[in-house]
Amino acid sequence: MPPLGKRLRKLTAQFLDLPKDVIFDIPRITMIGNMQLYIENHRGVMAFSDRLLRLRLSSGCLEIEGRDLVIRAILTEEVFIEGTIDQVKYMYDDQDK
Repeated sequence: MPPLGKRLRKLTAQFLDLPKDVIFDIPRITMIGNMQLYIENHRGVMAFSDRLLRLRLSSGCLEIEGRDLVIRAILTEEVFIEGTIDQVKYMYDDQDK
């Protein structure tokens, strides 16, 4: 059974019709074709090259593989990349906080 705090956040999100990414601190990923990727709610860059971007998340990490990857903008919790995106991999860590 999920902890009480997690269940309460889920009920609050449902009752108030709030986006789950806001309540649960999970990433929101917007991809335009295979050329642009916008990620919100990351916790920092773990690795970056023109072929790989690995971002730390609140639970796990996100790995983007491609060619000619460029970070166009990076803010505290947002990153915008361009290039040829071949693969997006979400590696979830199921440990409770």
